[in-house]
Amino acid sequence: MLRPLALTALLLAGPAWAEGSAGGLSSGVASSSVVVLDRDLLFTRSLFGQRIVADIEAASIALAAENRSIEAELEAEERALTARREEMEPDAFRALATAFDEKVTGIRQTQDAKARSLQQRSDRAQALFFERANPVLIELVQEIGALVILDRRIVIAAADRVDITTLARERIDTALGEGEGLGASEPAPPPAPEAPAAD
Repeated sequence: MLRPLALTALLLAGPAWAEGSAGGLSSGVASSSVVVLDRDLLFTRSLFGQRIVADIEAASIALAAENRSIEAELEAEERALTARREEMEPDAFRALATAFDEKVTGIRQTQDAKARSLQQRSDRAQALFFERANPVLIELVQEIGALVILDRRIVIAAADRVDITTLARERIDTALGEGEGLGASEPAPPPAPEAPAAD
């Protein structure tokens, strides 16, 4: 359920950059004024990102199971209502059928809202991750002496030695860990109201 966030270049300029390291890092990253970064991998392979992905996946599985349970209950209620059709006055049956349709619509809207909430939770977690990771990235490019970080996905070709994804992830893992206490977790959406059995 994770969608990539839009990315532009991170421009780093100013006199302080002229003092960056000219020899690159011992990690194998070359000294370069332009480095590249895979934002998707940075997030999904970080400790923070892995926790969020696991949390969202667990919530999605729970929501899918809840949807299947609700669907089975509604199907049973629909069958029971249909079975009563022959013994009821048309107007009375029509009123019950209309009420049932309205209930189904309401439940569907509730469940759809839960799915949207999960996606929004994922988006907010990614935004928070990059917000908190930005100072770490700035410190890292200062060490390298780079001026610009580009998203690797928009670069036609780049040498591996200017890709700082792995190094950035290691630094961010050290700084942020799994991101607990940063406001990235939210309680699961409340369950939908149970569908009562047909009268």
